[in-house]
Amino acid sequence: MAETVRERAEAMLARDRTCQSLGITLDEAAPGRAVLTLRLTEQMVNGHGTAHGGYLFLLADAAFAYACNSHGPVAVAQTAQVTFLRPAGPGDELVAEAVERVRSGRTGLYDVTVRRPEDGAVIAEFRGQSVMLSGKPPAPPPVFEAPETRADQPTTGAPPPAES
Repeated sequence: MAETVRERAEAMLARDRTCQSLGITLDEAAPGRAVLTLRLTEQMVNGHGTAHGGYLFLLADAAFAYACNSHGPVAVAQTAQVTFLRPAGPGDELVAEAVERVRSGRTGLYDVTVRRPEDGAVIAEFRGQSVMLSGKPPAPPPVFEAPETRADQPTTGAPPPAES
Protein backbone atom coordinates (compact mmCIF):
# COMPACT_ATOMS: atom_id res chain seq x y z
CA MET A 1 0.00 0.00 0.00
CA ALA A 2 1.33 3.46 -0.94
CA GLU A 3 2.27 5.75 1.91
CA THR A 4 0.18 8.95 2.14
CA VAL A 5 1.70 12.42 2.48
CA ARG A 6 0.43 12.62 6.07
CA GLU A 7 1.93 9.21 6.97
CA ARG A 8 5.27 10.22 5.41
CA ALA A 9 5.23 13.51 7.37
CA GLU A 10 4.33 11.78 10.64
CA ALA A 11 7.15 9.27 10.13
CA MET A 12 9.56 12.15 9.54
CA LEU A 13 8.30 13.91 12.69
CA ALA A 14 8.83 10.71 14.70
CA ARG A 15 12.54 10.95 13.77
CA ASP A 16 12.76 14.74 14.23
CA ARG A 17 14.18 15.10 17.75
CA THR A 18 14.53 18.87 17.45
CA CYS A 19 10.86 19.50 16.65
CA GLN A 20 9.82 17.02 19.32
CA SER A 21 12.00 18.66 21.99
CA LEU A 22 10.57 22.11 21.21
CA GLY A 23 6.96 20.96 21.12
CA ILE A 24 6.51 21.76 17.43
CA THR A 25 3.40 20.06 16.08
CA LEU A 26 2.49 19.06 12.55
CA ASP A 27 -0.97 20.46 11.85
CA GLU A 28 -1.29 19.83 8.11
CA ALA A 29 0.60 17.94 5.43
CA ALA A 30 -0.32 17.89 1.74
CA PRO A 31 1.65 17.68 -1.49
CA GLY A 32 3.96 20.71 -1.49
CA ARG A 33 2.46 22.12 1.70
CA ALA A 34 2.90 21.86 5.47
CA VAL A 35 1.68 23.74 8.53
CA LEU A 36 3.53 23.54 11.87
CA THR A 37 2.89 25.22 15.22
CA LEU A 38 5.21 26.29 18.05
CA ARG A 39 4.42 27.97 21.37
CA LEU A 40 7.28 30.26 22.43
CA THR A 41 8.69 29.74 25.92
CA GLU A 42 10.78 31.99 28.18
CA GLN A 43 13.86 29.99 27.09
CA MET A 44 13.31 31.04 23.44
CA VAL A 45 13.79 34.78 23.90
CA ASN A 46 16.84 36.89 23.23
CA GLY A 47 18.36 39.69 25.33
CA HIS A 48 15.59 42.06 24.21
CA GLY A 49 12.87 39.79 25.56
CA THR A 50 11.55 38.90 22.10
CA ALA A 51 11.66 35.61 20.20
CA HIS A 52 15.19 34.67 19.25
CA GLY A 53 15.50 34.76 15.46
CA GLY A 54 17.03 31.30 15.47
CA TYR A 55 13.78 29.80 16.76
CA LEU A 56 11.73 31.66 14.14
CA PHE A 57 14.09 30.42 11.42
CA LEU A 58 13.95 26.89 12.84
CA LEU A 59 10.14 26.82 12.78
CA ALA A 60 10.00 28.13 9.21
CA ASP A 61 12.78 25.77 8.11
CA ALA A 62 10.95 22.80 9.62
CA ALA A 63 7.74 23.68 7.73
CA PHE A 64 9.83 24.02 4.56
CA ALA A 65 11.38 20.58 5.21
CA TYR A 66 8.00 18.89 5.59
CA ALA A 67 6.64 20.58 2.46
CA CYS A 68 9.61 19.75 0.23
CA ASN A 69 9.69 16.14 1.45
CA SER A 70 5.95 15.64 0.85
CA HIS A 71 6.52 14.20 -2.62
CA GLY A 72 8.59 11.25 -1.46
CA PRO A 73 12.22 11.60 -2.56
CA VAL A 74 14.51 12.89 0.19
CA ALA A 75 15.02 16.64 -0.21
CA VAL A 76 17.17 19.03 1.81
CA ALA A 77 17.70 22.77 1.91
CA GLN A 78 20.11 24.12 -0.64
CA THR A 79 19.64 27.71 0.45
CA ALA A 80 17.25 29.67 2.66
CA GLN A 81 16.69 33.17 3.91
CA VAL A 82 14.35 34.78 6.40
CA THR A 83 13.01 38.29 6.86
CA PHE A 84 11.94 39.17 10.40
CA LEU A 85 8.98 41.55 10.31
CA ARG A 86 7.52 41.80 13.84
CA PRO A 87 8.56 40.66 17.29
CA ALA A 88 6.93 37.79 19.10
CA GLY A 89 7.27 36.91 22.77
CA PRO A 90 6.96 34.21 25.38
CA GLY A 91 3.55 32.55 25.36
CA ASP A 92 2.86 33.46 21.73
CA GLU A 93 1.69 30.62 19.53
CA LEU A 94 3.26 30.77 16.07
CA VAL A 95 2.08 28.97 12.95
CA ALA A 96 4.37 28.40 9.96
CA GLU A 97 2.69 27.65 6.64
CA ALA A 98 4.96 26.38 3.85
CA VAL A 99 3.78 26.48 0.24
CA GLU A 100 5.54 25.09 -2.79
CA ARG A 101 5.99 27.69 -5.52
CA VAL A 102 7.70 25.56 -8.16
CA ARG A 103 9.48 22.22 -8.61
CA SER A 104 11.81 21.73 -11.53
CA GLY A 105 14.03 18.70 -11.94
CA ARG A 106 15.62 18.04 -8.57
CA THR A 107 15.04 21.51 -7.09
CA GLY A 108 12.06 23.24 -5.54
CA LEU A 109 11.22 26.72 -4.31
CA TYR A 110 9.09 27.21 -1.17
CA ASP A 111 7.70 30.20 0.72
CA VAL A 112 6.89 30.04 4.42
CA THR A 113 4.88 32.59 6.36
CA VAL A 114 5.16 32.60 10.16
CA ARG A 115 2.06 34.14 11.78
CA ARG A 116 0.68 34.73 15.22
CA PRO A 117 -2.89 33.40 14.77
CA GLU A 118 -4.18 35.33 17.77
CA ASP A 119 -4.06 38.61 15.81
CA GLY A 120 -3.00 37.46 12.33
CA ALA A 121 0.31 39.34 12.57
CA VAL A 122 2.98 38.14 10.13
CA ILE A 123 6.12 37.64 12.20
CA ALA A 124 8.50 36.42 9.48
CA GLU A 125 8.71 35.45 5.81
CA PHE A 126 11.06 32.67 4.72
CA ARG A 127 12.08 31.42 1.27
CA GLY A 128 13.88 28.13 0.80
CA GLN A 129 15.25 26.25 -2.17
CA SER A 130 15.42 22.48 -1.90
CA VAL A 131 17.40 19.86 -3.74
CA MET A 132 16.51 16.16 -3.94
CA LEU A 133 19.26 13.80 -2.82
CA SER A 134 17.85 10.76 -4.58
CA GLY A 135 17.48 10.26 -8.28
CA LYS A 136 19.82 10.78 -11.19
CA PRO A 137 22.48 13.40 -10.47
CA PRO A 138 22.52 16.44 -12.71
CA ALA A 139 25.10 16.67 -15.49
CA PRO A 140 28.31 18.38 -14.37
CA PRO A 141 28.75 21.97 -15.51
CA PRO A 142 30.98 22.54 -18.54
CA VAL A 143 34.64 23.07 -17.74
CA PHE A 144 36.10 26.37 -18.85
CA GLU A 145 39.51 26.00 -20.41
CA ALA A 146 41.55 29.13 -20.87
CA PRO A 147 43.14 29.50 -24.31
CA GLU A 148 46.82 28.73 -24.43
CA THR A 149 49.09 31.74 -24.36
CA ARG A 150 52.59 32.20 -25.63
CA ALA A 151 55.24 34.08 -23.74
CA ASP A 152 55.24 36.83 -26.40
CA GLN A 153 51.43 37.30 -26.22
CA PRO A 154 49.88 39.63 -23.67
CA THR A 155 47.42 37.98 -21.30
CA THR A 156 45.31 41.10 -20.72
CA GLY A 157 43.43 40.96 -23.99
CA ALA A 158 45.14 44.18 -25.13
CA PRO A 159 46.68 44.20 -28.59
CA PRO A 160 50.40 43.39 -28.73
CA PRO A 161 52.75 46.36 -28.58
CA ALA A 162 53.71 47.90 -31.92
CA GLU A 163 57.09 46.93 -33.25
CA SER A 164 59.57 49.75 -33.71
